[in-house]
Amino acid sequence: MSEGKKEGGLSAPTRHPIDWQSDDFYDEESLNKELYRVFDICHGCRRCVSLCDSFPTLFDLVDESKTMEMDGVDTKDYHKVVDQCFLCDLCYMTKCPYVPPHEWNLDFPHLMLRAKAQEFKKGQTPLHRKVLTSTTSVGKVATIPVVVNMVNAVNQSKLGRKLVDKILHVDQQAHLPPYEKLKPAEDETVEEAIHQVAIFATCYGEYNEPAIVEALEDVLRHNQAQVKRVKTPACCGMPKLELGDLDSAVDYWKKNKSTLLPLAKAGWKITSPVPSCVLMFKQELPLLLPDDRGLKIVAEAFVDPFEFLWGLQKNNQLKTDFSGEFGTIFYHQPCHQRVQNFGNRTQDILSLIPHEKIDKIARCSGHDGTYGVRKETFAKAKKIARPIVRKVGQSKPDSITSDCPMAASHIANLADAPEKSIHPLVLLKQAYGI
Repeated sequence: MSEGKKEGGLSAPTRHPIDWQSDDFYDEESLNKELYRVFDICHGCRRCVSLCDSFPTLFDLVDESKTMEMDGVDTKDYHKVVDQCFLCDLCYMTKCPYVPPHEWNLDFPHLMLRAKAQEFKKGQTPLHRKVLTSTTSVGKVATIPVVVNMVNAVNQSKLGRKLVDKILHVDQQAHLPPYEKLKPAEDETVEEAIHQVAIFATCYGEYNEPAIVEALEDVLRHNQAQVKRVKTPACCGMPKLELGDLDSAVDYWKKNKSTLLPLAKAGWKITSPVPSCVLMFKQELPLLLPDDRGLKIVAEAFVDPFEFLWGLQKNNQLKTDFSGEFGTIFYHQPCHQRVQNFGNRTQDILSLIPHEKIDKIARCSGHDGTYGVRKETFAKAKKIARPIVRKVGQSKPDSITSDCPMAASHIANLADAPEKSIHPLVLLKQAYGI
């Protein structure tokens, strides 16, 4: 076995392009053969049992079968494992010893993606899940004046939540963010600007929590950046990717390309306040479209907000004129930021502001957009988040923060402290006093 393919080798994990346009990708027999191969390896290892519920589900299927091996598991039950994967990528990036360049070439998340894509092609994806992942369309309708008041009132009432449960299968205990439309951007010229940063606002920033977009703009301007908000033609595509609707994810990119590519070519950095959106442009879309040169340029221009700010700090360009006291900050680093492999820069930046203590945790919250709100998965999302919620109870923080605003709200809601949820960009803006 060549160097780099040895078990326990030091080579970094590498990912192969997703062959999603080939006939074999959607061939059921070929897929089941690969699922069997990978599941059998996972069954023999079991290192990922503490992550999402895909692995406990798989191991239970094996252990409860007649043979207690993979040959005793009915192929009809494979979907039970697939349904629990929400593509956090932690198994691939932090646990699995058999990822490429290992000769076993095991990429569990992208195999689950292939299975989801096949289910979607066959028309097996429920309508309510298609609606829940149509974030731009739902957001545009829900934030229409007058309509927005009605939608928020429904989401806050017990009767309304029962209706939402019945129609969209959203668990009545799950936290639903209010709808609020992001105000149009105001062009502001920054004197002696030394950076140019474009902001992809995201569906969540556009329609649910505009304060995080505004905080990002204010923090960047405070640090002498010329800021431009991208007019977002479409969602980044991550919700559709997780659904297995790869055609829609690619169609969204084609729409966004018209606004993002000219900025990237002009030398602008592009950022987003939601890690999943950054990950989509930096890693997932390039693996779907490896020959798209324009996408490669955009991917190279994309950067996490705190990765960018830490770059300023390293060059002695970050302003540290912080004030106020922020007590105990509980910081959760989300999976889709961790797997970008640039370090825990949010915590590094937060450590610069006046605080009593920062308690931190880096493990999955179980939210993942729709997984943490859907009726059929909410209980499991709570279980996955339990270690985090327990630590929050021990910490008794003044604020609960995560780069993923949905994860922060999910954790705060489960910890019976919804009022403490705040995005780190908003914390930073408050620290600057702007």
